[in-house]
Order: sequence, then C-alpha cells, then structure tokens
Amino acid sequence: MAELSGKKILVLVTNQGVEQDELKVPAEKLREAGAEVTVAAPETGEIKSLVSDWDLGETFPVDQTISSVNESEYDLLLLPGGTLNADSLRLNEDAQKIAKSFVSSGRPVASICHGPWLLVETGVVDGKTLTSYASLKTDITNAGGNWVDQEVKVCPANEWTLITSRNPGDLEAFVGAIKEQLSV
Repeated sequence: MAELSGKKILVLVTNQGVEQDELKVPAEKLREAGAEVTVAAPETGEIKSLVSDWDLGETFPVDQTISSVNESEYDLLLLPGGTLNADSLRLNEDAQKIAKSFVSSGRPVASICHGPWLLVETGVVDGKTLTSYASLKTDITNAGGNWVDQEVKVCPANEWTLITSRNPGDLEAFVGAIKEQLSV
C-alpha cells in the first residue's frame, strides 16, 4: 500500500515527554502508507515517551535534530502531544521557525492533543478553527482561534490547512485526515 509514496512528513518532538501513541501510531501508519517520516528532536539519541503524561512509555530513535532540519523538503508537519513535550517544544526557537515556515508556504500542519501549543506560541491559530486537548481551549481562544470539541477538525482558512484532534482516542480519524490531505 503505497498511497503516500513520495510524500515526506516531518514530526517535531522533544527528547522526553511525548505521548507515546501520538508519536508511534501516526508514524507507523503513515510509513505503512508509503510516506517517508522523519522524527526530529532537539538532541540526537532517543525520545523517551510517556503514556497519559505519567507512565514511562517506549523509546524511539531521533532521525535528525530540529536545528538541522531543512523544513522546505517536507510536505506536512506533524506535532504530537504530551503535556511535557508540547510545553517544552513551544519554547524551541527552531521549532517555532519550522512551524512558521510551513504556514507561510501554505503546507499542511497536523497536530493532536497538546501539540497546538507550538502553533499558539507562533501566533498562527488566529482565524483558524481547531480542536485539541480540552485544557488548551482558553489558550487557543485567546490566540484568536475558534476551539471546537470534535474527533478531528480540518481547517483550510488563511491559505493553509490545519488538521487537529483531541487525544489518543482520536488517532484513527486523525491519521485518516492526514492521509486524505496528502493524497490531494
């Protein structure tokens, strides 16, 4: 099944605290569909995931450091959640630059759970309709976004597409929306 053959996806995470399934499931499913998935973190080595922000999860290899990424090579930016991951990533200047580059070039961004914090931080949710983990509702609203409680929300406003979901329970719909977007 190579429906996404030739498509390149960049996943931005920190080295510790990403929600295990929000990294693992999309990466596996998108690779199975033929996409090339690169997982970038601030430091080389490994990524230590968590389950429900508390229990230790699996570790994953870092493919590339965030500072060494050439974001223009990628078709879609994927931002998994995990409270610790997302709170730290939103302060990473290289991650901010990458997010802004995707938005300014009109390439799609997919973000789940706490992942939209980076987008709030970079000021790109103004005028967008999106979902997230419920605790981000006020942050998104204060940043000019319209928060909705839906399994998956695809918003094409402002000349770039944003795909968002609330939590690991929404992963099937989230990955499906990413595949649909990249198949266009």
